[in-house]
Amino acid sequence: MPWIEAMLRGQRVLARAQADGRLMADDGTRVEIRYKPSSGRAYRALARNLIVGEGAKIHPDEACAPAVAAAEAEERQKKPQKNLKKAAQHGVPSDAWIAYTDGACSGNPGPAGSGVVLVSPDGKMHEGLEYLGDATNNVAELTGILRAIEWIPSDGRAIVVHTDSQYAIGVIQKGWKAKVNQELVARTKRAVEARGARLVYVPGHQGVALNERADELAREAIQTRAKRRAVI
Repeated sequence: MPWIEAMLRGQRVLARAQADGRLMADDGTRVEIRYKPSSGRAYRALARNLIVGEGAKIHPDEACAPAVAAAEAEERQKKPQKNLKKAAQHGVPSDAWIAYTDGACSGNPGPAGSGVVLVSPDGKMHEGLEYLGDATNNVAELTGILRAIEWIPSDGRAIVVHTDSQYAIGVIQKGWKAKVNQELVARTKRAVEARGARLVYVPGHQGVALNERADELAREAIQTRAKRRAVI
């Protein structure tokens, strides 16, 4: 089946289509979409939320990598040990809480969401997300970091937060002056300092599994308009 270019809440995606360009809703309402054709990460969007412009380009099936099987994706999410080993190589204490956070925004500003993945010292993984309404990507990134720290139990002795936001690291840890978002920056900075947390940069969309998962959660928050606290 081919793919057709479409817009989803202000963001360009590829959507499954029939040969004539009509959207292919496999369950009558939802259409398979891809944000990044090469990643194999498959999502579902409501057909009514997809806008296909006149003359939209149709791509062949091979334009997108094969979808990652749901079972395989779930298994990866349940086994963050490889990520923890990589973290340990960078001086992270063995008893640390590890967080991966990300923010997403459809338009900037536009509908925004934050995603959080928390890994406890015993290796158990917990996930949360939050829809933020209309906001900027930087607000979404900062909120993800703040929520991660707030959701980690108060007895967590060491916290390492991975983010792909150079901006967030700059205004919180490097002394960059925040021209906007001063209140949120101040709150997040206070939380980081109060818990003795450390922010670590991780490149986005480079195959880092838990960073990719945080991104998925942030996008899910936008699509579902939901808020789900990480239950620990």
